[in-house]
Amino acid sequence: MSPEIQAETLASPRWPHAIAIATFLAASIPQSALNAQGLESPETVDRIVGSQVSEEEARTTTEAGRINSAIERTRENISTVRKTSKLDKVDIVLLTDAARSGGGPPRAIEDKVRQHQDDVAELRKEIEANALLFNAIDSRRVLAQDILAVEFDDPGKIVIYAAAKSSN
Repeated sequence: MSPEIQAETLASPRWPHAIAIATFLAASIPQSALNAQGLESPETVDRIVGSQVSEEEARTTTEAGRINSAIERTRENISTVRKTSKLDKVDIVLLTDAARSGGGPPRAIEDKVRQHQDDVAELRKEIEANALLFNAIDSRRVLAQDILAVEFDDPGKIVIYAAAKSSN
């Protein structure tokens, strides 16, 4: 474009209108983000996740057998997590006595996690990469790094074991 045409285009009476519209749109974007509904609402979580998300607290001593068994099956559960796009129910079991603030998991579970540490690390990455599961744990303020294992015991249902305390 020649300099004469550029100067003529910028001098056009349409430019102030275009700039005003662009400024208005840019200013309204942050406001629309503020109006977005957060993940605190159970209805919002259900719409985003598309599954019923429940949370319960448990002690590692009562769940130790299931947790250890789920940790041993982590390798096969990784591919299931990777393929999961719809679930009817997501159960998050918070192992409150295993939270980092409480000293971490009991030695037997900690040893099992250490024994399968590469698989557990990969499982956590797959959960973070899975929109459904990430939004489910995020809605309960559970960090992927606190997840010890998952269990697919019924079709359409996952149980996520996390060494964490409730955010309530």
